[in-house]
Amino acid sequence: MSFSLKIIRKSEQITSLWSGGKTTQLAIYPEEADYSKRDFKWRISTAEVEVDESLFTHLPGIQRIIMILDGEMSLQHKGKHRVHLKPFEQDRFDGSWTTRSIGRVTDFNLMLAEGCEGDISTIHLNDGIHSEVLDNRESSKRTDAYYCFKGKSRMNIDEKETIVLEQGDLVILNIDQSCNNLNIKLSNHDDDSTATIIKASIFY
Repeated sequence: MSFSLKIIRKSEQITSLWSGGKTTQLAIYPEEADYSKRDFKWRISTAEVEVDESLFTHLPGIQRIIMILDGEMSLQHKGKHRVHLKPFEQDRFDGSWTTRSIGRVTDFNLMLAEGCEGDISTIHLNDGIHSEVLDNRESSKRTDAYYCFKGKSRMNIDEKETIVLEQGDLVILNIDQSCNNLNIKLSNHDDDSTATIIKASIFY
């Protein structure tokens, strides 16, 4: 099976300031891409919005998906739609839109350039094991990113490799077209603990 694995620990992630608060880049592709130059295919980040109202950065050609991790936010897309988001709810919109946010939150962001598709989901590990099978028959490449938002979890890949994820850590799995039926198991690290994983899947 053809896949590559990368672990990005919380201590390796870079946090920077923006007009509304702080943002942490979790991963970008290609790895040498520069967000400020907008030369990426996809980017995953978290942000802390520390002001009551903010205007989103204009990003033409970029599709955006935002999920709230903590707090509540209203998004107003001028001439488009409005939405009020609570924790683990999400909105998908075009980066070229004029978007204003109301509310102080922590959020999870997936940015997708032309040629990429993707989605975000939440995995709550309250008890038992979450199992899934990844395949890549529909696109030339697939990336799945697992972000440990809360708690501590254990990830097993194809019964071969086990990774322990601390809070804030990210695991990236890159899968090419020859790799089908990759078995992933996620569980709490300790029997009496809980964990929440945010998963981003990207096809390109």
